Amino acid sequence: MAKLTKEEIVAALKEMTVLELNDLVKAVEEEFGVTAAAPMAVGAAPVEEEAAASGPVDVTLILKSVGATKVAVIKAVQAITGLGLMDAKKLVDGAPCNIKEHISPVEAEEHKKALEAAGAEVEVK
Repeated sequence: MAKLTKEEIVAALKEMTVLELNDLVKAVEEEFGVTAAAPMAVGAAPVEEEAAASGPVDVTLILKSVGATKVAVIKAVQAITGLGLMDAKKLVDGAPCNIKEHISPVEAEEHKKALEAAGAEVEVK
């Protein structure tokens, strides 16, 4: 098997969707017994204070409506929440509902893009 260069790997990652990247991260975590959680920096307090001054720290991702592609939305919700298929379906059937609460605005925007790509109408509050 030919060894891939860093540039080839980065190029392949650029072509992946958020859901594909999420699946890749889970597979790497499982294969190597690691976690993708960022380590906490000792001097992170000033950065957190700046973030609090610039905007909301915690937001909620709300599924307003499912749209025409319900199965795709269920799969996206399942990938985002880590719920089983039936639990994700129940959550989607209960729209409008909160998908994730107390998440960073950056994470909320990523999930919003994935859900909108699946055909859902989403709001971040």
